[in-house]
Amino acid sequence: MSSDTDSDRSARPSWRLMLRVVRYFLPYRWHIVIGVLSSGVVSLTTAGSAWLIKPAMDKIFLEKDGQALLYIPLAFIVLTLFKGVGRYVQNWCMNASALRVLETLRQELFYKIIGLPLRFFEGSQVGVLMARILNDVMMIRQSLPAFVQIVRQSLTMLGLIAVVFHQNWRLACWALFVLPLAGAPFVWFSRKLRRYGRRNAEVNADVSGMLQELLSGIRVIKAFATERQETRRFDVENARIVDISLRQISVTELSSPVMELIGALGIGLVIWVGGMEVINGSMTPGTFFSFVGALIMLYDPVKSLSSANMAVQNALAGAERVFAILDAPDMVQESGGDTAFDEPFRELVFDRVSLSYSDEPGAPKALDDISFSLGQGERVALVGPSGAGKTSLVNLIPRFYVPGAGRIVLNGRPIEAYTLSSLRRAVAVVSQDTFLFDTSIRDNIAYGTDAAADDDITAAAAAAYANGFVCDLPEGYATRIGERGVKLSGGQKQRLTIARALLKDAPLLILDEATSALDSESERMVQQALDNLMHNRTSIVIAHRLSTILAADRILVMDQGRIVDQGRHEELLGRCALYTRLYAMQFHVEGG
Repeated sequence: MSSDTDSDRSARPSWRLMLRVVRYFLPYRWHIVIGVLSSGVVSLTTAGSAWLIKPAMDKIFLEKDGQALLYIPLAFIVLTLFKGVGRYVQNWCMNASALRVLETLRQELFYKIIGLPLRFFEGSQVGVLMARILNDVMMIRQSLPAFVQIVRQSLTMLGLIAVVFHQNWRLACWALFVLPLAGAPFVWFSRKLRRYGRRNAEVNADVSGMLQELLSGIRVIKAFATERQETRRFDVENARIVDISLRQISVTELSSPVMELIGALGIGLVIWVGGMEVINGSMTPGTFFSFVGALIMLYDPVKSLSSANMAVQNALAGAERVFAILDAPDMVQESGGDTAFDEPFRELVFDRVSLSYSDEPGAPKALDDISFSLGQGERVALVGPSGAGKTSLVNLIPRFYVPGAGRIVLNGRPIEAYTLSSLRRAVAVVSQDTFLFDTSIRDNIAYGTDAAADDDITAAAAAAYANGFVCDLPEGYATRIGERGVKLSGGQKQRLTIARALLKDAPLLILDEATSALDSESERMVQQALDNLMHNRTSIVIAHRLSTILAADRILVMDQGRIVDQGRHEELLGRCALYTRLYAMQFHVEGG
């Protein structure tokens, strides 16, 4: 999976990233408008609370005004009520719109990833992709709420600045003299937080990929007793997360003391200058304490901007990684033609087809100049040593891969003319690598088949010799079978995949060493199920045991990506040296 370098990413203007993120929030503009207005209410009530300090001090404590003792506390309670309601409405609106945006971004990202060709997934870790869809998108969720918090704190600052200037403009100038000093550390913290947020996301994605791999391969780990080695490998990656997180925390925690120190300088100046004015009698104590209260409240939003800025920088780091996938020019989704394949199968033709898994010049070819045809109802077998290109050949038919040269023609049309969905519905694949979902047996058999009736599911299972063991299970067809069907034996899983192929009822069948991983008893039952599946159906069979394909209409012998000979078993035996050698080796072993 391609990714941008840190320098490339950091070169992207933050305002462009933020603008693009904001576009996702536009459908929820009324939530945002209400949230912003509510933040304005919070800002005004904060400024109002600061203003109340002066009359409270002067009227109540100095002048001992009884009427003020009634309305000032009441005014404070009302302001606090409005502030609480405003903050609740703001947070609810922002989080509601953020969750909707989170949903949209995950949908777009998942749609983009699931539509990529198989070659992309062979070079990507599943855990890393999961981290992109879950963690990176979650980081973006913080963006607008944090941005609105910045707006709210800025409005609060403006309101409090108005209060302090109203109380004493000369003293306000001394207090605000230190504010420009906060600009330089604010920019420095922003850059650091963005960089550490990006690195933290990358390291977490790497650890997710490792965990997915280790937990998926737990049987191998147990079989080789490598728990300690894998634990040490995990410890190294886990320590990387801690290291990056500590650096991020150090920057985050350093920002607050720096901002507080800058605020303390301003307050120190105010106490010195204001204290002299109170002593000289040019300012009342109420005015002074109201001014100091507003000033303390003023520096609190300045400090809060740092935490909001951290959230925005993390969001931008996540946005970079998400948009890197959505915009990557080399991540092109699969595309098909406009013609639906909705006719009976007549003929499949490979015309000088070649395939390479690498785009590098001079890369070895997995398939080289393959030409053959397959007629309706014909059974063709592919044999050859490991790495001969048999699986590569059959993977071209449902367009899991695209040939680099030549063409494949189905019923007189190039296969790229057909829509991908209709082409793949016309092909049923049963391979040695059985994959079942952690759902019920019924759902696994009916997977990809819309509104399959229970009778059809049962009939498919019976034809696949699976109905017997399914009915013996406590919950029958409603039984959940665990991740990848872990609760079933290899033969049971294979029979369920055959039942799935039977229910699909595709006109073209591909069997890719469907019995190679089974014991003799399981193979016998699975082979009977395969015979039912192949009955009156055009099929291409790859089998490592030649005894299973001796009755094929035609056998294609492959070696090093080429078809070296083809014909019936009787014709190839003796004529084709490779086929004869494979036959002799295998039957000698089986006969022994």
